[in-house]
Amino acid sequence: MAEEILQVKGLHKSFGNLHVLKGIDTQVSKGEVVAIIGPSGSGKSTFLRCLNLIEEPEQGQILFNGIDITAKTAKAHEMREQMGMVFQSFNLFPHLNIIDNITLALVKVKKLPRLEAEEIGMKLLERLRLTDKAKEYPGNLSGGQQQRIAILRALAMNPKIMLFDEPTAALDPEMVGEVLDVIKQLAEEGMTIVIVSHEMSFVREVSTRVMFMDEGVICEQNSPEELFKNPTSARTKDFLRKIL
Repeated sequence: MAEEILQVKGLHKSFGNLHVLKGIDTQVSKGEVVAIIGPSGSGKSTFLRCLNLIEEPEQGQILFNGIDITAKTAKAHEMREQMGMVFQSFNLFPHLNIIDNITLALVKVKKLPRLEAEEIGMKLLERLRLTDKAKEYPGNLSGGQQQRIAILRALAMNPKIMLFDEPTAALDPEMVGEVLDVIKQLAEEGMTIVIVSHEMSFVREVSTRVMFMDEGVICEQNSPEELFKNPTSARTKDFLRKIL
């Protein structure tokens, strides 16, 4: 049986009077690629941001490698180091060049010597054939290149799981493929991934499980083949009919 990396129990999150997550229960096993789909405002991004406590849930538990990271005694920052997060906007530091963007956390958080951090950074850039961009600044790169750098920055910390919040939403259509290819490569290498995405062909091809969310609950989850071909929830059927 696959080892569980994440367990989510009875997760609730509100913003003022808006009840965004209404008791989420799920788990993620090592090596799984879980895609979260659903309409805008269904709670997908909030759920993802709760997983590494960027947003703090009011109720429920999140267990990461068996440790309750929502407990008062939990060292959330230590857990967060093991979860790579990539957002819609690239969030690179505009005043730092690319190699400094990638190595900043290695030096400041992991306390690695600068030369060792740069060696790791250059190996990662080499992997995506972007070594020539090491001394460039984010503003000189295309959106697709910036998002791939953001992925490398998260990978530099050697995370146990990668969280992607609509990583292609801010990109021009011709740049979407180059970012999805990197995520696909990570999936093939066995990285555990949770991704919120509207790219349905990618979701069908790469994910091992698809979770459909609406109005703060998981309406349905299944293998991509089953969920797309034989959805059981009326809400899932309606959503898929509109977008496919």
